[in-house]
Amino acid sequence: MKLTAEQMRSLPGFFKTIHDPRRAQGRKHSVHVVLAIAAGAILCGMRGYKAISDWAQNLSPKARDRFGCRFSQRKNSVPSESTIRNVLIRIAPVELDRALQQWNAQYGAIDDSLAIDGKTMRNAVDDSGRQIHIMGAVGHQSKQSYTQKKSVPCL
Repeated sequence: MKLTAEQMRSLPGFFKTIHDPRRAQGRKHSVHVVLAIAAGAILCGMRGYKAISDWAQNLSPKARDRFGCRFSQRKNSVPSESTIRNVLIRIAPVELDRALQQWNAQYGAIDDSLAIDGKTMRNAVDDSGRQIHIMGAVGHQSKQSYTQKKSVPCL
């Protein structure tokens, strides 16, 4: 997928309500900018912290501006690999999921049909004794995938 200028500008806004789990001291990049860059990289096919960081480093000055990167030393700087990793492993998954769903509802492709598959995870039980089920769907037109994990009581 290739992001449009409008999509780049819009991504940070969807993450503005997410709580930043980092200490205030030493923060160089806003959490919403870090998450927008990570989401943009993943939407463009990047997998892993190193790939996301490399993608961010290669953003043009205009793209950095669209994502809202902070201006420092006469250029817009992007977060480092360690900053991206730190934010992604510490962010509240529910808040991130909600923001991504809102962005996808506005910008995602609409599919006429989905391929759906589900599995019950053998020997996977959560802390309250519920068995874990995973369901995935792939849009035929958009080729986007969607996953859902749910715990249900064991029988």
